[in-house]
Amino acid sequence: MDIIGDRRFVEVPGGKTHELPPLLVGVVPDVKRLDKMMCIANEIIEQEDMVPVSSGDCILDEESLERRKMDLALNLVDRYLGLLNHWQWGDAVVEWIRQCEITFGARLELRHLLRSDLWPHAGRSSFVRLLEDKSIQTAGVQLEKAVGLRLAFRQMPPIRCCSDQFLFYLNNSVAETAYRTWQNTTPSPVASLPPERFQFDVVNTSLEIH
Repeated sequence: MDIIGDRRFVEVPGGKTHELPPLLVGVVPDVKRLDKMMCIANEIIEQEDMVPVSSGDCILDEESLERRKMDLALNLVDRYLGLLNHWQWGDAVVEWIRQCEITFGARLELRHLLRSDLWPHAGRSSFVRLLEDKSIQTAGVQLEKAVGLRLAFRQMPPIRCCSDQFLFYLNNSVAETAYRTWQNTTPSPVASLPPERFQFDVVNTSLEIH
């Protein structure tokens, strides 16, 4: 076992680099009905009374009110699309972890690394840490948040089902709680997988949007 700082790394037998399944990510949300999404965002704003009719001592005129509503609607849609992008990454990572577990189980030299009755051992969250250690390009997606959202939602709820509070404030805490709870289901101590001993491709499976 290697120890670097406060991190433990499992010992992988031999010296070869192991090829893992590709990580297949569809990173472009389906925004074909962006106009409909904007309409729903406007409904949320109206229902939640998100736009005050006055600002300080000034009463807003109709044009200013409409401009604020438009800005808020755009903000809501942008935040939702960001969450959808995170969820899609999380869905891809969860499936990739499943494929990696199958790969480990099929290879004698890797099989023991996931056994929790041995020490040190890797856990499912070790694969997320491996992705982070390999510095894969995620275009701003936070992998732990992405996995947490996927753990919280088997399918990302449509924007109509998301409250403004969730979109603005609660999504980070929901994702973090889900991820930490999932991470802690593996008995401690959990070791990391040495990134230099594994390689894999990250494949963008997104189709061009028309």
